[in-house]
Amino acid sequence: TVLIALLPLAAIAQPPSINEDGKKMEKEKMETKDYLPEVHGTIRAKYEYQTTMGAGRFEVRNARVSVTGNVLPSVAYKAEIDLSDEGQIKMLDAYTRLFPTKGLTVTAGQMRVPFTIDAHRSPQVGNVRDVGFTVGYTLPTDVPITVEGGLFNGSGLTNQKEWHKEVNYSAKAQFLFTKGLNLTLSVQSIQPEEVRMQSYDIGAYYETGRFHIEGEYLYKQYSDNAFKDVHAVNTFINYDLPLRKVFNKMSFLLRYDMTVSYTHLTLP
Repeated sequence: TVLIALLPLAAIAQPPSINEDGKKMEKEKMETKDYLPEVHGTIRAKYEYQTTMGAGRFEVRNARVSVTGNVLPSVAYKAEIDLSDEGQIKMLDAYTRLFPTKGLTVTAGQMRVPFTIDAHRSPQVGNVRDVGFTVGYTLPTDVPITVEGGLFNGSGLTNQKEWHKEVNYSAKAQFLFTKGLNLTLSVQSIQPEEVRMQSYDIGAYYETGRFHIEGEYLYKQYSDNAFKDVHAVNTFINYDLPLRKVFNKMSFLLRYDMTVSYTHLTLP
């Protein structure tokens, strides 16, 4: 499958903070003075061409609005809703984040599960949001290393009132070896119903100039061989074209995804 995203546009309602690399920083961080909320908006329209079918389509992939801010120097919040996720309205994020000390974060609420490089960029392998509790820490090392892990319901966003006897967890570690080069390792174990699923993921990306190049591999196992093992691969190249006035940028994306399942072989 070849996917070309023609018009992913990001519009910012209030100018965000800018770091030394000129990239947008979310307000959801430890603040000392400014408690005014920031409103962000993103519209992503795309065109897809399915090579096996010989057919194409236009689609509004996302129309998101989010609010981030701080109520105390060490207490932040985020709320995000997608007004059109392929035609459906979805509540995405609703959580509170604490910063007890430098490098340490504690988050509780509805959030993206810490799994894969960046789940919103990899919908096939790891676009998972759930309700739970996470702890993250950035190690004070020469090579920036961030580890994050947490406990979750494991049943997604719609079944929050269900009681769970099993522990569902997710964890990942990110290594920023040099400017623009990232390696991410993650693991996840959930049991939404009768079958437990174990997932392992490795991914990397490199950013240079206006280009973002990324690749990711996921391996999933099911308890008691209930289903076939799953191998998933996601790769893409993204080019950002800055727009100086109304919008922030226009992005052009070339992407390839593949999922393969196979049955365990038993030798005589």
